[in-house]
Amino acid sequence: MGDEDLLRQALWNLIANAIRHTPPNGQIVLKVQAVDAVVDIQVRDTGEGIAGEHLPHVFERFYRADPSRTRDSGGTGLGLAIVQQIVRAHGGEITAHSDGPGQGATFTLHLPIGGPERSTSHQQVGLNARRA
Repeated sequence: MGDEDLLRQALWNLIANAIRHTPPNGQIVLKVQAVDAVVDIQVRDTGEGIAGEHLPHVFERFYRADPSRTRDSGGTGLGLAIVQQIVRAHGGEITAHSDGPGQGATFTLHLPIGGPERSTSHQQVGLNARRA
């Protein structure tokens, strides 16, 4: 249970990041698994990876691990913050893992199967995404 459009946006943001950071000969793997009352949706790539010092910050608004990236070459730095807000609005959480530069990255959405305990509208989630 959840807002289909927002969950689609969250997943698309993760896939778009994986595409942006994975070379043409790389791999992107999506995995969905239900465990107890939670569904895990994992987006794993064999791309650039994330240095350990950057991992705690990847969900911060406007954060870019590579400061040389511009809005044109690396996005706005809002995609992962928006994903986090959408997932939280659905009563879930998101995690990021990477073994370091050149080792790819894995982002996992952990969402309750029954949906959030409170209802959320597009407007409420949108406002949260701008404020966070």
